Formats: sequence, structure tokens, C-alpha cells
Amino acid sequence: MTALSVSLPRADTAWARTLPLLGGAWLAILALFWRDAAQMFDIWWNISTYNHCLLILPILGWLVWQRQQELAALTPAAWWPGLAWCALAALFWLIGDAFDINFARHLALAMMLQGAVLALCGPMVARGLAFPLFFSFFLVPFGDELIYPLQVLTADMSMVLLGWSGVPAHLNGLYISTPAGLFHVAEACSGVKFLIAMLALGALVANLCFESWRRRAVLLAACVIVPIIANGIRAWGTMIIAHYRGLDFAAGFDHIFYGWIFFGIVIALILAAAWPFFDKAADAPAFDPARLQGSFAGRIEPLPVAVATVAIPALALAFAALLL
Repeated sequence: MTALSVSLPRADTAWARTLPLLGGAWLAILALFWRDAAQMFDIWWNISTYNHCLLILPILGWLVWQRQQELAALTPAAWWPGLAWCALAALFWLIGDAFDINFARHLALAMMLQGAVLALCGPMVARGLAFPLFFSFFLVPFGDELIYPLQVLTADMSMVLLGWSGVPAHLNGLYISTPAGLFHVAEACSGVKFLIAMLALGALVANLCFESWRRRAVLLAACVIVPIIANGIRAWGTMIIAHYRGLDFAAGFDHIFYGWIFFGIVIALILAAAWPFFDKAADAPAFDPARLQGSFAGRIEPLPVAVATVAIPALALAFAALLL
């Protein structure tokens, strides 16, 4: 949000008061929950399923920069009810800490940062930043619970396609036996990595390129269904190649082609199919500030609210420490 400073006409504007407080609140929250923040970054960096999260941060910065002119037309105002989101986040963090649920703690951290925006900038600005705030949820690593169901679905699809191809096969759990050899639908073959990344990309494209909510919903549905089907085709293709060319050739081909090259083609096909239906002008503003300005006229001193946005999570952290 620092990009907004270029639009400030005077140093004593509401934005000039709000942005330092918001930045300070974010830094304080990240400092308090540095272990969770570091764990999230470690997951982004070291687990390939979540490497795309490293791109979410610059995309969020660009989304805010894209809205800088509209945001500059709004007057940020501290809003006490926004602290309710901070309190809910603190509760989620306590639950995650009590039951050692990483997802709950990571989700809570994202919500705390969102809550600071809502409490310090007010509902007008939060509505203007609605999509970036929503998109920030993709910073939270999730999807591990989908791995096994997707493995089963991939195995079942492979069996159907092998049957249509006339290749005899036998399924035993996640193992598929064919004349070419025994194949295991491993976690890496579940397709969850591409599914999550495709869902994030679909949400971004839906916001940038569509006005119609129905078209947005159709695109998001395609971003879920098509990758799952494509992953089943990928697994089947590997077995077909192994059947006709041997296991060594299939393994090499899978390593070279059936990675992001294959899924890159899938992404291109989905976007190409959606392109004729784009109904949002390229130069259309992200939102209309005239519809938001004046919907809330706050007269609250922002400093106490900024302190509260940090104090609520800090109390949760202290409460958890006392229980140890």
C-alpha cells in the first residue's frame, strides 16, 4: 500500500496519517507471530505445491497499485467494528495453537493483517480493496487434505481411460498393474499442486477480465474441473507410453513433458476458451470511488485503533503462553 503515497496531495492528509500506522501495525503483528510467518515462507520456498505463493505477494502489491487513483479519492477512517475481524483471527490462532493446526495459525495471521486494513482504513477503503484482501487468502498454504481424494480420483480416471484404450489393467488401492509394469499414483501425481495454482490464477483472471458474476463462476469451475481431468489424462498418458515404448522412455517423457509444460498448455487452453467471453474493458477502473465515498464518515482517532489491532493478537499470544 505504500504506492498510495505518490497520490497524496499534502503530508497532513488522512492517507499520510493512516499509512504509517497501518505499516506499523503490520510490522508489529508480523514481529509477534514471526514463527508462523517464517513457517509460511519456508513452506512457500521448500514445498513445490506452494511455490506459487511466492508470486502472490507481488501480485497483491500490483493489485493495490492498480487501485491507487481510486483509493486516493477515498478518505480512510478508523473503524472500531473492524477490530471484530482481528478478534476472530486471534480466536482462530488460539485454536490452531491449542490443537497444533498449522492451517488455522496461518489463516489467522492473514486475517490479522486484513483486520488491520479494515480497522484503520474503514469500510470504504476495505470495499475498494475487497479483491486484494480476498486474494491474500491464497498466501495460506492449504490443500493437503485434498491429496488422497485426488490420488484416488486420478487412479479411477486412469483405469477408465486404460479400459477405453484396450490396455489390460488391475487397480489395487493406488497401484495400477499393466503389462508394462506396476504404477503407483503417488502424492506428487495427485495434481493438487496445479489445482491450487490454477484456482489462484482463475480468481485473478475472473476479477480482472469479467464483470459478470456468472462468467466468473464458470471460469472458476473450469479451473477446478479441467486440471483434475488433465491430471487423469497425464497419468493415463504415462502408462500408455510405457505400454508401447517402455518404462524408461515413459519416465523420461513424463519428467520432461508432463510437468509444467503439459499444464502450461492446459492453462493456455482455459484462457483461450475464456478470452472471447471477457466482458471487462482493459481500461476499466477497479472500482468506482464515487459509490463508496461518503458511505462512512469516521471521526475516530486512528492511533488507539492501531494500538488495538496489535493488542488483540498480542493478548492471544500471551494467553497461549500462559497455558503452556
